[in-house]
Amino acid sequence: MKKAILTFGMMLLAVMTFNVSAQATAPGEKGRAIALGGAEISFEKEVHDYGVMEQNANGQCEFVFTNTGTEPLLITNARGSCGCTVPEWPREPIAPGASSAIKVKYDTKRIGLINKSVTITSNGETSTKIIRIKGEIKAPAAGATPIKPVD
Repeated sequence: MKKAILTFGMMLLAVMTFNVSAQATAPGEKGRAIALGGAEISFEKEVHDYGVMEQNANGQCEFVFTNTGTEPLLITNARGSCGCTVPEWPREPIAPGASSAIKVKYDTKRIGLINKSVTITSNGETSTKIIRIKGEIKAPAAGATPIKPVD
């Protein structure tokens, strides 16, 4: 009796698995998954190049994005790769087809090359996306008046 119940349970599990897998592919297109809809974040650019900047210059930039999905997009977190890279993101849902921006501020008091990232977490089909900033910070030329940072 136990073997019969176990066999019946395994058969039922196999049928359910086959049914779910059959629903995930388009009719007549074996193995190709159908898009089930959802939010999707698409950036105009994924890398911002500051070029060469003087120390204490304005280190702000924007990454414009669009929700190219079919559901509202909600960004749940944006985290810089270090404390010198601070992102600011919209907290409200972004409707399908709507655009917004993630602002990134880099602390330009450090001299040297910049190669930092911001990790974006959302409810999108691609739940994690990485955007980058790069450039170089140079010391002010001798005799030049230092630039004050913009808040």
